[in-house]
Amino acid sequence: MPADTKPLARRKVWLIGIGGAGMSAYALVAKAWGAEVGGWDRNETPYLDALRAAGIEVRVSSEPETPQGKEVFVSSAYPGVAGRPRAELLAELVSLRRAIVVAGAHGKTTTAAMIAFALLEAGEDPAWIVGGEVPQLGANAGTGEGWLVVEGDESDRSLEALRPQIAVVLNVDLDHHSAFASRAEVEALFEQWLVNVPSVVRGSELRPADIELAVPGEHNRRNAAAALAALELAGVDRARAGRALADFRGAGRRFETAGEAGGVTVVDDYAHNPAKLEALLEAARERADGRVLVLFQPHLPSRTRHLWRELGAALTHADAACVTEIYAAREAVPEGLSGKLVAEAAADARPGMTVGWAAGLEAAVRIVAGWARPGDLVLTVGAGDVDRAVPLLLEALA
Repeated sequence: MPADTKPLARRKVWLIGIGGAGMSAYALVAKAWGAEVGGWDRNETPYLDALRAAGIEVRVSSEPETPQGKEVFVSSAYPGVAGRPRAELLAELVSLRRAIVVAGAHGKTTTAAMIAFALLEAGEDPAWIVGGEVPQLGANAGTGEGWLVVEGDESDRSLEALRPQIAVVLNVDLDHHSAFASRAEVEALFEQWLVNVPSVVRGSELRPADIELAVPGEHNRRNAAAALAALELAGVDRARAGRALADFRGAGRRFETAGEAGGVTVVDDYAHNPAKLEALLEAARERADGRVLVLFQPHLPSRTRHLWRELGAALTHADAACVTEIYAAREAVPEGLSGKLVAEAAADARPGMTVGWAAGLEAAVRIVAGWARPGDLVLTVGAGDVDRAVPLLLEALA
């Protein structure tokens, strides 16, 4: 085996927050590239079984564990733990291979997955790190010896450290209000990053792909256009790439059909900001025979505080919407801030629209299930734990 297939040999890496979508993928790639890898997380997650199967040590406990003699990299979910930022590990992985980095406020996971899938279908043996489950790829990480495809994250400015051969900027938007004061700051970050990249794809300069895709929505046709441009730069024939993208069926929690009960289709999606939410609802219209109903869980107090009006306005593209309490994740919820603001904004933006509010997911499920009738499409939407509502909805609708 050539030496460069194990560039991390003799390294001992320990990941804090190893159960996350990103950190678990880093772990799998680092292990495949020769490192001794282990890590800690506070909770069991769906990604940990794959790590254990790969021979990666995983510890789950209430308090962080950092063994001696390891290089410790820390997820942004655990900022108080001593160690190097996880972004430094990603930057090193990108430096070790020909890399394609996909960035932007919306569509990173889907577009990175499209590129990785097309490279795989073209026999290019890619590696990849994507922020979600992609059934056609089999895992959120791949360890091939060809191009490395990853998502670049602007939320903590870690994008700046990545030095790929090809950069894809899908779009620019102010989505992380705890890190940026204005959209202009986000634009400046991207422009500064792109100065160091040899080949750049700007999604805003491309027409939507003229391909009949398996995934719905104008936003996905734009994602496909960016993926095609990146694949051409990577040496993949455009026609061959287009055929692969036509067969791409999407990433987990990106317009993912969860089931049908009582003649009602339930679809789960990760959308968590106004642009994503509006694009999702437009895509749902392409697939729905009846009405489009939404159960929406706002994500992060900082985002909700700045965008509750815009989130409410985006929800008016549905026929009816029920909003739940904010999923706080890594932030504290300030006194007086509630997801109810989003529901009120939707009702104000479209008088007469059916809008509900329920603090808990269980109550929200009862409300939405009571609205639904055969032929409707129900969306469970958000970046928190709103996917817990899916089996409850299907049971209530049966």
